[in-house]
Amino acid sequence: MIPAAHPLIGEEERAAVDRVLASGMIAQGPEVAAFEEEFSALVAGRHCVAVNSGTSALHLGLLAAGIGPGDEVVVPSFTFAATANSVALAGATPVFADIEIDHFCLDPQAVAAAITPRTAAIMPVHLYGHPAAMDALRALAERHQLAIIEDAAQAHAASLGGTPVGAFGTVAAFSFYPTKNMTTGEGGMIVTPDAEVARRARLLRNQGMERRYANELVGFNARMTDMNAAIGRVQLRKLPGWTKARQENAGYLDAHLTGVVVPPVAPGAVHVYHQYTIRIPGSGEHRDAVAARLADAGVGSGVYYPIPNHRLPSFVDAHGQVQLPVTEQAAREVLSLPVHPSLSEADLATIATATTQAVHAVGGAA
Repeated sequence: MIPAAHPLIGEEERAAVDRVLASGMIAQGPEVAAFEEEFSALVAGRHCVAVNSGTSALHLGLLAAGIGPGDEVVVPSFTFAATANSVALAGATPVFADIEIDHFCLDPQAVAAAITPRTAAIMPVHLYGHPAAMDALRALAERHQLAIIEDAAQAHAASLGGTPVGAFGTVAAFSFYPTKNMTTGEGGMIVTPDAEVARRARLLRNQGMERRYANELVGFNARMTDMNAAIGRVQLRKLPGWTKARQENAGYLDAHLTGVVVPPVAPGAVHVYHQYTIRIPGSGEHRDAVAARLADAGVGSGVYYPIPNHRLPSFVDAHGQVQLPVTEQAAREVLSLPVHPSLSEADLATIATATTQAVHAVGGAA
């Protein structure tokens, strides 16, 4: 089976962990500080605060930016549940807006329609590694004096108009989960241009204290270990090569797939292909039949995300019957194919051939 995702952990990462273990400094320490400084170069020199997960980065980033009870945050429903969860955990209310079908990111017109007097922030998700429409979203935020909280969990090294993802908003959050474009084993990064927001984030991740026992506020234990950071430092050096490989693999699939809608790239955007997500027009059953045929042919795939957030039991009662037609279309049509750097040329040929054959076979049967 060609896996849909394949974490890459090598000897350099193992040696980095061994180095930390031998040092005796395992909790948040010099490796975390070095990782934060090195990651800053990826986000135009912004302040970086490492934490224990991407969800923590979103949650603490919201709190550090002053988002809380009484506030509304406009979010997409077509994303992993952590996006809306983080808003709810901060005490604010997620307000779901529709996406645009090409890049699966927030539709600025839908966002504009969702803004109310209680809206405090917009949370675009750079889904699958493609940047959201940040020019239009920033214009909206400026017009209504709103914060922008970027969910960049899947978009390490993506950019739009020469500006890296993570350098558009009041706060941005990255994830280093094992299947992301780079990993720390588990972890996240809060990114902000505001030194005071960064300081509050550091307080929040460490029980509310900068100095031991001098607790300034009620905080969390959301620290990143030096072992995680040591892995991240190695992975960060490898990220450019891995990104290039993902883009080349995507280019091959673009050129060899037929019968599906391949992922377009917006003008001025750099797509980093956390997922290579095609659309198979028709019903969800149609898409699922293609996925089943791919599995029979030894090709892994994934559906991200079959149940939009606004239909999850955790949110549906509070939000009722929200009408998000493009979100519903994406949920029944998307299928993510392998695009990771471990793929060989033979793997790519197998993926392209199996996908094309499956689509035509299912289409013919339908």
